[in-house]
Amino acid sequence: MKKIKKNNVLKFPTTISDTERELEALIFASNEPLSINDLETKITKKIDVKKSLEKLQLFYQNRGINLICISNKWSFRTSEDLSSIMSQQKTVEKKLSKAAVETLSIIVYHQPVTRAEIEEIRGVAFGTNTLEILMELNWVKPVGRKDVPGKPIQYGTTEDFLNHFSLQKLSDLPTVDELGTAGLIDTSSVDSNIFGTGKFYQEKQEEKKENIYSDIDEMLNSTLKND
Repeated sequence: MKKIKKNNVLKFPTTISDTERELEALIFASNEPLSINDLETKITKKIDVKKSLEKLQLFYQNRGINLICISNKWSFRTSEDLSSIMSQQKTVEKKLSKAAVETLSIIVYHQPVTRAEIEEIRGVAFGTNTLEILMELNWVKPVGRKDVPGKPIQYGTTEDFLNHFSLQKLSDLPTVDELGTAGLIDTSSVDSNIFGTGKFYQEKQEEKKENIYSDIDEMLNSTLKND
């Protein structure tokens, strides 16, 4: 007597009915997961929706997208084993607006500087979210408050700003022409005066303070000698 070998290979459905195609289309096109009740109100024929969904789920089991059910609602999701390739991100470079470039330039070369001082240097009021955009990039951050009535917030650049522009220190800041050559600004439309007549970075400010103190010492010494 010949032994009959059982075929344990799971056979996947190769075709789906018209109503199942409707379910497939509805779930695919929906912006959110759909319940069985949602689907029953949309299909043209009355069928066992749950059974049809389970059939579709089996059909998509080994495909790039899977039909899944979470909290009794159905949706298509990328297969879990492909999640790594879906997480790849493409960096899209976008140029800053003229207002953002001018604001960043003022902060870079005149920091620490308040919002009102930036507006005064630019000659115009802030546009919508101009400063906020620079803060989202983490190129600019609050660095304290100015010791004047109202205690306005002062802004300065961050380490991320230096890293992004490959600067070791603020004194390595590029000139207006260098920024234009790099394609970061349009030199024909940006007023070079925005960048100031010199580089007002921290190192120079500290050096300037030391010179002031030395001048005061010399003045006092001179006065004492005359007395």
